[in-house]
Amino acid sequence: MAGGRLAREASISGTLVLINLLGAAALLLWGLRMVRTGVTRAYGAALRRRLGAALGNRLTATAAGLGVTLTLQSSTATTLMASSMASRKLITDVTVLAIILGADIGSTLVAQVLSFDLSWLSPVLILLGVVGFMSGQATRLQDISRAVVGVGLMLLALKLIGTVAGAIRASDTMNTVLLSLGDEPFLAALVAGGLALLSSSSLAVVLLTMSLAAQGALSPGLALALVVGANIGGALLPFFAAGVDPAARRGPLGNVLFRGVVGVAALLALPEIMKLLAMLEPEPARQVVNFHTGFNLVVALIFLPLLAPAAALLRRLLPDKPETADEGKPRYLDPNALDTPSVAIASAARETLRQGDVIGSMLRKTLEVFRIDDRKMLKDVERMDDTIDSLHESIKLYLTKVSREQLDDRDSRRAVDVLTFTTNLEHIGDIIDKNLMELAAKKIKHGLRFSDEGFAEIARMHERLSDNLALALNVFMSGDVRMARQLLAEKIRFRELERNASESHIDRLASGRPETLATSSLHLDVIRDLKRINSHLTSVAYPILDAAGELSQTRLKTAEERNGEDSALG
Repeated sequence: MAGGRLAREASISGTLVLINLLGAAALLLWGLRMVRTGVTRAYGAALRRRLGAALGNRLTATAAGLGVTLTLQSSTATTLMASSMASRKLITDVTVLAIILGADIGSTLVAQVLSFDLSWLSPVLILLGVVGFMSGQATRLQDISRAVVGVGLMLLALKLIGTVAGAIRASDTMNTVLLSLGDEPFLAALVAGGLALLSSSSLAVVLLTMSLAAQGALSPGLALALVVGANIGGALLPFFAAGVDPAARRGPLGNVLFRGVVGVAALLALPEIMKLLAMLEPEPARQVVNFHTGFNLVVALIFLPLLAPAAALLRRLLPDKPETADEGKPRYLDPNALDTPSVAIASAARETLRQGDVIGSMLRKTLEVFRIDDRKMLKDVERMDDTIDSLHESIKLYLTKVSREQLDDRDSRRAVDVLTFTTNLEHIGDIIDKNLMELAAKKIKHGLRFSDEGFAEIARMHERLSDNLALALNVFMSGDVRMARQLLAEKIRFRELERNASESHIDRLASGRPETLATSSLHLDVIRDLKRINSHLTSVAYPILDAAGELSQTRLKTAEERNGEDSALG
């Protein structure tokens, strides 16, 4: 009985140790995430511009990747940024690979800093971050404060892991597990790679390994094998997260191959590597981070000169997909920009601008359908409405994801404006497809013909409408108050144009023109629908003019104005 009780106590002890270890690791991951999201929200656009500027050569690209990763404390985030640019053909495969190699080195420098005992800074940083977040009115100050709290939580987590490590050494169960892994370096690397994938952070696994090694809970050989696995697993994560575009996946795949080759060689040479590291610095924690840094430096030194042939090999492994004619597929909605609301909203606005270009094509073909009764062109216009619907749905879902992030007032207003305008464009597409094309089909079916004067009126309204579309798209992208005022004035002019066309049509009816009599309802419906389209276009001016204080609260007369009119009549 005594033996059974001791076994249960040992089991409970091992369980508690594991729970405490997992809790401390989770806190470390959460701190890393807070740093990454805080810095990305505060400086994400600037970091992307810095990467975009690294087009000169592979050395500047490597330096840019290193610098961005030092700021974000996440090589995965930097890799995904570079992959996103590659998918849009903004940078070459060689540049992407150079940026990723720099990002890998940057991640090791973060580990170097955190390998020193900075636990005394933890409460200071958490206090400063919380005070800054609670008192900061500016969103950027809150984002920076969030990142400061994240660093404090990381330091606290490392201290907790060090405390748990002592219990691990005293736990027979944990010692048995770690001892078995110590004899199987490839298995240990596989376990660490899986942990890096599950936690979405190779840096977290390396820091966890460092803390456990510092307290003697891990043997030197096992610690180094875990670092190798964390590096390979960390390279796999952006490969899986890069999506299905081959151009976006080539850079991460190259990193997996680079680290895999060096990783296998390192595992085979572990005894010699351990001797060399012990000669440099005897402390176990420093040996772990030095190996982590050395591993990535060796990868960079070996493969930087070989990036051109490596890129050629990767293009053979992951060739570009043939261009498809699917116009409904969004081109600018970058999923990797969702952590930076301002960049993501700009991407949605650019996709909306493309939606407006499709509307312009629909309008041009609409006039030709009425002019020459082309059934094939009519079907083309109907298919283009499917493109409009697909783009609208994609933009709407994308903006919904953006809204989950914390937005400042400016970004929030812009997101609403983009969503409103893309919805108006979708309504315009429906008017063209469901109304104008049905009227065109009716005209073709019954062999109807507008009078020369009547079609000339429709053509003039159509030309004015096309000009207003171009103006509306400019207002949408620029937010210019003067142009918004001009666009809103077009609503009144277009109304007058429609009224004049209706009056002229009635005059022709009175004169008994046969073609006018036959197409009367058709003609009036067309000019009515053109007016509806113009109303949707001009609506983009309202939020801009409202923000500039150039709109009155209501068009209704006030009681004082009505009383003044009554007095004048009296």
